[in-house]
Amino acid sequence: MTPTSTNYSSPPANACRPNGVLEPFKAYLNTRFTEAQGQVSGTRLFLEIQARGYRGSRQVLRKHLAALRAGTAEPVRADIPSPRKITSWIMRPRETLTESQNERLLQVRLNCPDITRACDLARAFADLIRHQRGYLLLEWIRQAEQDAPKPMKGFASFLRQDLDAVTAGLTLPWSSGVVEGHVNRVKTLKRAMYGRASFDLLRTRILTQP
Repeated sequence: MTPTSTNYSSPPANACRPNGVLEPFKAYLNTRFTEAQGQVSGTRLFLEIQARGYRGSRQVLRKHLAALRAGTAEPVRADIPSPRKITSWIMRPRETLTESQNERLLQVRLNCPDITRACDLARAFADLIRHQRGYLLLEWIRQAEQDAPKPMKGFASFLRQDLDAVTAGLTLPWSSGVVEGHVNRVKTLKRAMYGRASFDLLRTRILTQP
């Protein structure tokens, strides 16, 4: 008796694709659908998202458009940038940001007034540092203490406590960078020689120019 062979057909290629293949493009599709008030060609949308990197099938797109027309589409998960990423966008010069980064920062500013104010003040302070405009520091502190978010108000009050020194640091061309470098060098030598050599050798190494 010969065993009956079973023909296992492989699933269609589309079935192997992850369900979330359309997820990165849903925000764009929803915006286009809303702008056109639903009167938009599925073929056109398919070509548009294909140009943006979509590699899924037309069937997945049709299913999403049908859900939009029926009002049963799931809300799109917001792609919220991390605080560290937002901070990097704020602190970098505007001309170094890409168009996409500028757009995302603008969306963050529109959705959070506190971030908008913090962004303006942070960029103004960075400008003081880059161009050594210490004469504007007191005015910056006053603005921050007036309507800045609480953490920035605390920072402004801290600067006011040592106003003369901070103003000098933002005005004069000298800095303590060289001194700090020597201090770090001495600490490194002490840690490396602790319990292994005499004080005389430590003194000699510290006084010797690297």
